[in-house]
Amino acid sequence: MSTRYTIISADGHAGANMDTYREYLSSEYHDEFAAWRGAYKNPFRDLQGDGRTRNWDNERRVSELQADGVVAEVVFPNTVPPFFPTGALVARPPSAEDFAKRWAGLQCHNRWLVDFCAAVPNRRAGIAQVFLNDVDVAIQEARWAKANGLKGGILLPTVADDCDVEPLYSPTYDPLWRVCEEEGIVVNLHSGSGHPQYGSYPASDIMWAIETSWFAHRPLWQIILSGVFERFPNLTVVMTESGMAWVPPLLQQLDMMAYQMSFGRMGELNFSEMTPLAMKPSEYFRRNVWLGCSFPGKREGAMRNKVGIDKIMWGNDYPHHEGTYPFSLESLRLAFADATDAELQAMLGGNAAKVYGFDIEALRPLGEIHGPTLEQINTPLDGIPKGATSPAFYAM
Repeated sequence: MSTRYTIISADGHAGANMDTYREYLSSEYHDEFAAWRGAYKNPFRDLQGDGRTRNWDNERRVSELQADGVVAEVVFPNTVPPFFPTGALVARPPSAEDFAKRWAGLQCHNRWLVDFCAAVPNRRAGIAQVFLNDVDVAIQEARWAKANGLKGGILLPTVADDCDVEPLYSPTYDPLWRVCEEEGIVVNLHSGSGHPQYGSYPASDIMWAIETSWFAHRPLWQIILSGVFERFPNLTVVMTESGMAWVPPLLQQLDMMAYQMSFGRMGELNFSEMTPLAMKPSEYFRRNVWLGCSFPGKREGAMRNKVGIDKIMWGNDYPHHEGTYPFSLESLRLAFADATDAELQAMLGGNAAKVYGFDIEALRPLGEIHGPTLEQINTPLDGIPKGATSPAFYAM
């Protein structure tokens, strides 16, 4: 029989329920928590009814992921922490007045996550959340996360232009980059944040949706062109659920812009005060950036060699409605039917193990039981599975 793949999903989402979060919340906030919870209404499809327990039910989660071929995962947030207006991924940064309560709520999730990951050792790389309103507080939480076994690193919110937080290209964050570089803390960015306020119009939500990709891609050029990787050459950045087909043309554009910047001017723009980049933007990408590629479709699968096999970490986005569960094998057949064994070994687990520190050899016995084979993945998909809701099957 063929060897089965040890699959690590680079994009999973989890969170506690309200009662559990309260257990992790400082008692000084319990009265305010009760008032907040009484007024809050949950808008998320994957947090409704019976499906919501996938976020915190260990037995159910492990069972369903294994049935989907996945034996380990990188864990991003999903449920709504105390005092948040909506899910942590899409919520805007707190105001100065809200910061203390929102930070207490965020710490609830981080502390719950430590226990959630410890329940299944080596099978979850939890990612701690931070705010960028206060860099010193973010640094303190990053160090706490590292010390408490959250090997997924930290999740940065993408900064919107119309909020009172410094942009990612500001030197204000250099102390945070330095700590993450020195202590080997992965810096993660996930699609869904960075949007401006769209107002209360009939088209507001669709404007948010159509511009999500742009705001998800934006941190790449902000970090590269502002010289973050020049100053911190060993920093690791992962961009998740933002696709991958956009990367090659963008890097070509950035290389050209960096070349023009090297002359000190671009038309009427003056770059003489900027520190020149010693490398091409595409070279910084090759050295410092990885992609958590959630539910890639056929078109993105065909781009894998242009992006770089060693840069791609496949994810099923469990338990989201747009994720590939329970049809991850079918999605792999669609995206990677012509992929080689070496390519699949890297994209489905090897790269994630290197970036996030999974012991893939310890996971391999599970992969031999639950993972798909090369022959299965190399069998082209002949139709969309009934009930599939992931864009992987429709965005050909």
